[in-house]
Amino acid sequence: MPSKSKKGRRVKKEDLIKRIEELEAALKEEREKSERYLNRLKYALAELDNTQKEMERRLKEASEQGKQELILELLPILDELQMAIEAARRTGESEVLKGVEMVMRKLERLLEREGVSPIEAVGKFFDPYLHEAVQRVETSEHPEGMIIEELRRGYLYKGRLLRASLVKVAGSPKG
Repeated sequence: MPSKSKKGRRVKKEDLIKRIEELEAALKEEREKSERYLNRLKYALAELDNTQKEMERRLKEASEQGKQELILELLPILDELQMAIEAARRTGESEVLKGVEMVMRKLERLLEREGVSPIEAVGKFFDPYLHEAVQRVETSEHPEGMIIEELRRGYLYKGRLLRASLVKVAGSPKG
């Protein structure tokens, strides 16, 4: 039996079924469309997240590089402070010695907090990754390859070589 529409017209059952099928098809199409949009949004958010992580990584690398460059600029100052301490010890200028030692300790603590550590050299065997040999000294007092003098201290920055130690290395006497 046909039902009546709002306007009082009779609507056939087949027309109603057809209309329901059309609406269901339209609903299915809209669901698929919204799912595609949702997937696009998820991919866009993932890409944004990856981009943010990459930018953070690059900023951290740039910061580390800048810090490392500044530390490299400070190392000659540390060397000069050490020379000033040695000169003050030789001349007996105790007040100058105290002041320079205090400044040097402050600088060493600052560098240590930033991840800088000195390379141990004297009494160790030569390591080409950490030391740069500037002279070979023939001696029977030390085993061959042992570092007998450090001319310039080397440093590591967070476990990686920052500056190699300049050293004199023991060699076997000829003859």
